[in-house]
Amino acid sequence: MSDQTVYAIASGKGGVGKTTTTVNLGTALAQAGKRVAIVDVDLGMANLAGFVSLNADSTTLHDVLAGNASIEDATYKLAENIVAIPSGTGLDDYAETSPEGLGDAITALRENFDYVLLDVGAGVSHETVLPLGLADAVLLVTTPEPASVHDAKKTLELTDRAGGSVEGLVITRTRPTGDVSYDEIAARLETPLLVAVPDDPVVRDSVYAGTPLVVHDVDSPAAVAYRHLAANLTDLDAPDRTPAEAVAEREQAASGVKERTETESGGQPEKRPRTEDENGGEGEDTGTGTASHDDVSSAITEAESDPN
Repeated sequence: MSDQTVYAIASGKGGVGKTTTTVNLGTALAQAGKRVAIVDVDLGMANLAGFVSLNADSTTLHDVLAGNASIEDATYKLAENIVAIPSGTGLDDYAETSPEGLGDAITALRENFDYVLLDVGAGVSHETVLPLGLADAVLLVTTPEPASVHDAKKTLELTDRAGGSVEGLVITRTRPTGDVSYDEIAARLETPLLVAVPDDPVVRDSVYAGTPLVVHDVDSPAAVAYRHLAANLTDLDAPDRTPAEAVAEREQAASGVKERTETESGGQPEKRPRTEDENGGEGEDTGTGTASHDDVSSAITEAESDPN
């Protein structure tokens, strides 16, 4: 088991599954008996409260960083072994915050919890870079899409400048077919691949339900992947099935349902258009094409040569 207990979950691009990863990793750890605090340190564009059905109008991290409340005042129990510290959504509250107080808040949480997960905002600003150096390690989240991989490379560089270190890579919305190798993406980024999370429409269902995926549908391929991630970071046993095996099982089950439906309808399956909602994810990144090897390689090379 690693001595690291504070992880910053970061990405260069919004909408890649960063908050989903934070919530489900934290819940998987809590289910295994670990005491977990998940903290929305995205001070400008907070969204953790909505993912776990919290009312962000109550005391938040904004109040703590403004010196108007203690970290305990902004801590809310979600379930057994897990609490959340949301950030506020009001611009006036944001203007009064002092990000420099974040270190003291994290220190206080470190003393009372086995794991503290920081949901870091996307982009480049003082409040998004600061947590990268305060955490014991960074979990870098990206999709296989070239733009996301490009931004992941820049986040790696920001982490280094902040004095932090990257534990590994979480690639979301992966598919069993495609031209790009997820292991190769990790190798090009010189970062260990911790887990490849399958593209799973149930992820979106769990977000709308305000329930972590590992509770909403424990057997879904993405839920299996997040439990593997928890095991990779701790002394927990990994699930019996791999995410790829979970995908294969679900496809086999869906195929059986389709065959029965066609038989019952005289060989004419029901047709309907595929909607964007069925692509899963958090909503901002709606790209659904399969990334190519050359596209991803070019994105990493461009990031390496970009002086900014």
